[in-house]
Amino acid sequence: MTDLKLYFSRNLNPRVAVAAAKYLNAPVDYIPASPRHPAHTEAFRPINPNCLVPVLVEDGVSLWEADAIAFRLAQLTRPDFWPGHPDAAHVTMWVSWSALHLNRPGSSFYFHRLVRPQFSDQEPSAEFMDSEMRQFREGAGILNEYLSGRDWLVGKAPTYADFRAACLFPFAKGAGLPVSDYPEVSRWHDQLMEIEAWRDPFMGLAEHPDQIKPLEGASS
Repeated sequence: MTDLKLYFSRNLNPRVAVAAAKYLNAPVDYIPASPRHPAHTEAFRPINPNCLVPVLVEDGVSLWEADAIAFRLAQLTRPDFWPGHPDAAHVTMWVSWSALHLNRPGSSFYFHRLVRPQFSDQEPSAEFMDSEMRQFREGAGILNEYLSGRDWLVGKAPTYADFRAACLFPFAKGAGLPVSDYPEVSRWHDQLMEIEAWRDPFMGLAEHPDQIKPLEGASS
């Protein structure tokens, strides 16, 4: 049987990977990691030279980036979640679109409102944040219009398109993202929140790594 280890932290992109793995009931071992911690970086580098999570290690071979991990886990468990979906091109379209037009500007608010204050008090310029908000609102408006009359982005069940497009919304309140201004988006995300794997992907998982040991045989 394939040996699967998913290294994660409780941040934005690892949350998507863990949620996908939980939703797919993928047979992975969940390993909390802090690869940028000075005590862990060198041990983690053979797993991912970027020293970032999430990383899926399959039989000693590393695969990083949340989208690639979700793609691979779907291949192994439920292909209709993405690569085997009859309309996989549209799933991929929404994954690509949301990365550029929704998650990129929205992640500025996630970073500056929730992450940066933990280590820096240097605020971004108001002009920058105003520009990011305009771009986020434009993307949210497009998503809101498209979801009118639809339960999910592609087909009649959740796919990875929904997970990826919604990745910021569990953090919206703390990040100051105006999701409530978009009723169709709010309705759609409320449906996602009914899925336990999306609502609380870290349930039952260890919170902090004690140590990261070098992974023998890991490669890219």
